[in-house]
Amino acid sequence: MPFDPSAAALPDSGVFGLPHSAEEAAVVLVPVPFEATTSYGGGAARGPEAIRAASRQVDLFDVETGRPYEAGIHMLPSPEEIARLDRAARAAAAPVIEAGGIVPGRPELARAAQEVDRACERVNAWVEEQVSGLLARGKQVGVVGGDHSVAFGAVAAHARRHPGLGVLHVDAHADLRVAFEGFTYSHASVLYNVAERLPEVARIVQVGVRDLSEEEHAYAASSGGRIVQHADAELARARFEGERWADRVARIVEPLPRDVYVTFDIDGLDPTLCPHTGTPVPGGLSFQEAAYLVGAVVRSGRRLVGFDLVEVAPDPGGGEWDGNVGARLLYKLVGWMRQGR
Repeated sequence: MPFDPSAAALPDSGVFGLPHSAEEAAVVLVPVPFEATTSYGGGAARGPEAIRAASRQVDLFDVETGRPYEAGIHMLPSPEEIARLDRAARAAAAPVIEAGGIVPGRPELARAAQEVDRACERVNAWVEEQVSGLLARGKQVGVVGGDHSVAFGAVAAHARRHPGLGVLHVDAHADLRVAFEGFTYSHASVLYNVAERLPEVARIVQVGVRDLSEEEHAYAASSGGRIVQHADAELARARFEGERWADRVARIVEPLPRDVYVTFDIDGLDPTLCPHTGTPVPGGLSFQEAAYLVGAVVRSGRRLVGFDLVEVAPDPGGGEWDGNVGARLLYKLVGWMRQGR
């Protein structure tokens, strides 16, 4: 039976209700249900499946990006091996997080942190291998987390394929902490690890940051322009004083190189749009501001070569709002990636 993009999605259909296999699809989404270093609210490991379920309610025609579904979009099955790693690593991380990090005189905490680091290294390697393999097959790839730590392998795979890559980072947090709470690959350290471990990344542009340490601010300031921050307070003040969002976005995009990867932590949005994310912070972008920003990358003539969407945590009470917003943002990211291929 021919596929009808205007019909209601079947309950057992693929992401966005689509029938495509991984072989048929131009865009392949990699779910990574891992959140071992989450230090406040949990639930991000359930984000990929919440987004998959909610995506079947998304209308497939998009007035900005047209019909991205026509190229084929497929989300891989949720990997049980990563889920097992997540369960074990979360159990190891719990006493370290409870103690506020590695404490002198408690060697068991240092051993536990090392166990978590080893699990994170395996996740990083798995994600990079999956993404690199798909890119080698000519696919466009998005990663769906999970906490923000899962983005490292995806950024690495794209950076090695596109040396000189720019990273557009939307987030309430700078994620430039060094081994936060004793975990080298903490969700709060992912952009620090990108900056330190991936020389192929030429520039990181951070948007919406409103919770960061003085050390993170100093690290970005001392990067010689490699890390550019657009703090949420600065963006808000400019709006209050009459600056058009279009003008600010042009300035945000300007330092990015031709090839751009978007790493999007859902808490970069106003928390009314993601109330159950692990570390919500007042302020943030509206959905339309975020969509305009991503679209502006492509409208500027740059290529959006890949992305991740992380930290979507569903309502433990069963509400679907977080998954709904995540699914719609995911479709925008796919659509603009297709436009900028």
